[in-house]
Amino acid sequence: MARHTLLVLAHPRTDSLTAQVAARLRARVESEGGTVDVLDLYAEGFDPLLHPADEPDWEDREKVYSPEVHAHMDRILAADDILVVFPVWWFAPPAVLKGWIDRVWNYGFAYGRSRPRLAGKRLLWLALMGGTAEEIEELGMEKALGLLLVTGISAYCGLPDAALRVLHGTELSGVPAELRADRVAELLTAAEKTVDEVLAR
Repeated sequence: MARHTLLVLAHPRTDSLTAQVAARLRARVESEGGTVDVLDLYAEGFDPLLHPADEPDWEDREKVYSPEVHAHMDRILAADDILVVFPVWWFAPPAVLKGWIDRVWNYGFAYGRSRPRLAGKRLLWLALMGGTAEEIEELGMEKALGLLLVTGISAYCGLPDAALRVLHGTELSGVPAELRADRVAELLTAAEKTVDEVLAR
């Protein structure tokens, strides 16, 4: 049976490397017979601010959140796989992505139940980092991001097998113009291989 993927994109520019990676991965999933729901947080104008309507209520697990949040919850529930593609800024995901987690992965939905509603879904966090693998390891960036996304969010929400993968060396400003196309092609191929590995169909 074909699997359905929610592909979450968090970058403000449609011509960014992050957007190119997301587009390539959408094509990859569809080429394997899967279906894809692209959730472009910037393009859809998602509001990352947590307002009272979406604040968790620890005494009401059945709280009805805002219509926008429930629409996003429905898209998550409809997916077999969740693939999140984003750049890393200041050792962390963009604010719009963190706000999406804050508002949508809410109490009574993603956590706060004996049987998490997200259990059984496959989740891949695909982060684009500008530095080399050696630089990132020395700084501890990947470890810090893994603690946040894999332990603090995924496992807590009933997704213990979620994975974080990093595309290193995505800062292209120092790459000579005549070599950039080749470097982009390398990164897109690496992204495809990562998805094939983690979300093998």
